[in-house]
Amino acid sequence: MKHCDVFIIGGGIIGCAIAYYVSKSGRQVTLVEKGDFVSGTSSRCDGNILAIDKDPGFDSQMSLVSQKLVADLSRQLDYPFEYRAPGSILVCESEEEMEAAEQWVERQKAAGLPFRMLDRNDIRHESKYFADDLLGGLECSTDSTVNPYMLAFALLEAAKQQGSEAWKHTEVRRVKKEGDGSFSIDTSNGMFTANHVVNAAGVWAPKIGEMLGLSIPIKPRKGHIIVASRQEQIGLRKVMEFGYLISKFGGERRVDPLTEKYGVALVFEPTESQNFLIGSSREFVDFNTKVEHEVIQCIARRAIRFYPKMADMMIIRTYAGLRPYTEDHLPIVSRVDEIPNFYIAAGHEGDGISLAAVTGKVVEELMNEKETSIPIQPLSYHRFQKGVASI
Repeated sequence: MKHCDVFIIGGGIIGCAIAYYVSKSGRQVTLVEKGDFVSGTSSRCDGNILAIDKDPGFDSQMSLVSQKLVADLSRQLDYPFEYRAPGSILVCESEEEMEAAEQWVERQKAAGLPFRMLDRNDIRHESKYFADDLLGGLECSTDSTVNPYMLAFALLEAAKQQGSEAWKHTEVRRVKKEGDGSFSIDTSNGMFTANHVVNAAGVWAPKIGEMLGLSIPIKPRKGHIIVASRQEQIGLRKVMEFGYLISKFGGERRVDPLTEKYGVALVFEPTESQNFLIGSSREFVDFNTKVEHEVIQCIARRAIRFYPKMADMMIIRTYAGLRPYTEDHLPIVSRVDEIPNFYIAAGHEGDGISLAAVTGKVVEELMNEKETSIPIQPLSYHRFQKGVASI
């Protein structure tokens, strides 16, 4: 029987961030992961800390806090994680999108974010590879990018240096709340007891919740990514089409049936290794992570529409991952009132890398009964119990 103060379930970037901030506060932490560390959703994604694609208001403000925390981490952690802050852009292909983009920028600027519109000349200056008919777009100057693997492992190593224990290939089989208020956790590597338990299991968070009689409204949403090789410099920063916002938030787009079916929208991200990532797609297909050729073709066609010269570039590999989705597109970062000292930190969908740092910080603040860095009501587990998921 092994005892710890705080037991964290899930060794992705969210669990690693929580382990870092909680152990930094002086608490004794044990982190467990059923597979290898950072082998699930955190290994099958891009690496952006974005505000540009967040709903104006709380969502984008939360992202700004996380951006500042990651900038601090780039100076504080012993291991570099390819941190850069070049900003990011959304590009528009119609007058209708340009009008919507202007409204989006005004809403973001009203919320105090550093957004600005880009015209046709700005787009030409951004990259000579862009299609000639693109009308413009918008920019958020604070957006940054990281290597998600390296950030997660930098956080994990720092947590270990602060006294945390980390167990991989340790699957949780049962979690029970004991009469004295502690928890007993049965795992494939033996029994643990803990004063606090954090469910950071991502798409598997509902399974952990069931062990304690909780219904956690998270489901897996599949996404594909292409890794390609660039012969020349295509661009220096993250680029998305404005239609990505429409796809993310469930709106209707004027695209072909397959693009609509798979939720495909251009996402371009240059990496420090001189390659680039191309996405994205959004599907509900349960826990299926098989790469589908038809989806990859659809993503490639969408990329070539915005970057015609990409047709001549070489694909290195493709992969698909699962994003933990909630119906209001906000994560659950919350205490659970009916189970004292049990916390949920999951449901970030495609924003886990963006929001890992602020999530870790908020869990530490909740656990130590501090004032939180952001308002926590919009992230409450109990928002779903009332039958209304409000942003």
